[in-house]
Parts: sequence; structure tokens; C-alpha cells
Amino acid sequence: MIFYDISRDIMSTKPFEGDPQPQLSALCSIENGDECNISQLTMCTHNATHIDAPKHYDEDSATIGQLRLSHFYGKCTVVSIDGVLTGEDMEELLPHCKKRLILHSKGQAYLTSSAAQVIAESGLVLIGTDAESIAAEFDNMRTHLELARAGVIVLENLFLEGVKDGVYTLCAFPIKLSDAEAAPCRAVLIDEGKGI
Repeated sequence: MIFYDISRDIMSTKPFEGDPQPQLSALCSIENGDECNISQLTMCTHNATHIDAPKHYDEDSATIGQLRLSHFYGKCTVVSIDGVLTGEDMEELLPHCKKRLILHSKGQAYLTSSAAQVIAESGLVLIGTDAESIAAEFDNMRTHLELARAGVIVLENLFLEGVKDGVYTLCAFPIKLSDAEAAPCRAVLIDEGKGI
């Protein structure tokens, strides 16, 4: 099997506009005479590759700690798209996809609210993108709300260079920030049909 690390590095990835730059600072340093190295990390929960829980846009929806772990692991379809997907696009696409779908479009893979509505009614449990946000800028709030109210998990800011379209096993568990609306994750695609 072949493992594809589809996560972006927290420290080197440009934050979403308006979000703070993550900072890693030394609390203890062997170089400075301490007996071990200890670091402190300060960051936004939406830096780099991360999971958006439904609470991100809907106050009454699930937090990271309330999400089912089974949603973050399982068969996943990766599909290359060109730009913004509408509801009509999703109706054509979803019958050919597993319950987890990742959109690949060189950082420009977005949904409209009509696409989110079709996803909400489809049984899809997770939607991912290599863009900073799953939603098209002109339809941001409504798109996120449709997904949130349906309990669809959003995986954003993936690194998909060298990943071909197809079916993989996705492993993308968020770190345990129980009450948070989002959390960083280490996202990996596994091609079980290749390699050793």
C-alpha cells in the first residue's frame, strides 16, 4: 500500500486572511542548558489542514468532540474539478462517489449552497477540498450552514499534489479539542492496491 500525506504544514502554510500566524516558541531548550526541549504552540484552530465541525457556522450543532470518529476513516473518492460546483454538478457526481469525497482543483475547489444542499440530502459524511475554504466566497455563509445543519464534516486546505483521482482509504482524525468548532488534523490517503 502507498500512503499519501495530504496535510499542509502548520508553520509554513499561509493562514486564512485575518487569522493569526501560528507561533512555535521554546519553553525549555537543551541548547540553553535545560534538560529537555519543550515548545509552546499558539495557533488558530483553522490553520493549515483542519476539520470544521458543524458548530463552526451553526451554534446549535456538533463540536469536534461530538463528532463520530468513524466519519474520519474509510473509503474516499478523490475527484478533480474545475472551479465552483453547483447542485446540478453534485447530482451528476455523487452517484459515483463513496461517503467521503475530496475535491482536487489546485486550491480552487469550491461549493455553492445548492451543491451543499444536494450533499446534505445525499448521505455523504465528509467533504474535503484543497482550497482554504469549501465554500465559494460569494456563497460562503449559506454553503457552510447547509453542510453544518446536515452534520456533514468539512476537511479543508489539503495538499493533493501527485494524488490521482480514484478511491482511497482516508484517515483524517482531528486532535481532541472537545468543545472547539475546528481542529487541525493529519490527513492521509491510503492506496491499498499499490506498493507493499
